[in-house]
Amino acid sequence: MRVLLVEDDRMIGETVYDALNEAAYAVDWVKDGESAITAFTCHRYDLILLDLSLPKRDGLAVLARVRAIKDTVPIIIVSARQQLNDRLAGLDAGADDYISKPFEMRELLARMRVALRRSRNQAHCELTNGHITLDPRSKSVRVGSKDSIQLSNREFALMEALLETPGSILSRHQLEEKIYGWGQEIESNAVEYLIHVLRKKIGNDSIKNARGLGWMVSKSG
Repeated sequence: MRVLLVEDDRMIGETVYDALNEAAYAVDWVKDGESAITAFTCHRYDLILLDLSLPKRDGLAVLARVRAIKDTVPIIIVSARQQLNDRLAGLDAGADDYISKPFEMRELLARMRVALRRSRNQAHCELTNGHITLDPRSKSVRVGSKDSIQLSNREFALMEALLETPGSILSRHQLEEKIYGWGQEIESNAVEYLIHVLRKKIGNDSIKNARGLGWMVSKSG
């Protein structure tokens, strides 16, 4: 799951960046509005966390640019502006949610999960193909009626990417985009190693290989 963090306050940015990494998100962090628009046009994001008071171009202008090209990526405004008019302006401009600073990280993560569920038209937090079930809250996976198995952050992120679109083949590059943020070192066989470990945990047939193309999980388990 790839997130664009747009925040110019270094202390807040570092705190959110670390927390998102710990929660198994791949995070790209930019510190001004122009860089946010450049990043958005160059990469595909699952969610954007957007401050309003930004250098070069403010958050509402960034929001307008994203929505002007008809992109439906979930956007949560995270701002020190607490007045009702500010919140209404952000929501009316196309934000999916608005959270005021200071905030509890647990609440931000919960709101992110809600926004992501809405974007997938899901009523529940879990991801499943009918046989493999992934729980984002506990970072665990369950196969059929077996007990849940705890996953590492990287293992969870890879399974999440596959279970977002069961039946679809994802290439190595697509999986790397979902798992790693900017500046994170990626070893050449990192994806293959994660899949090897996951197959040992949940079964060799759980993740299927499409030779020369990538990997997938079955659409109906």
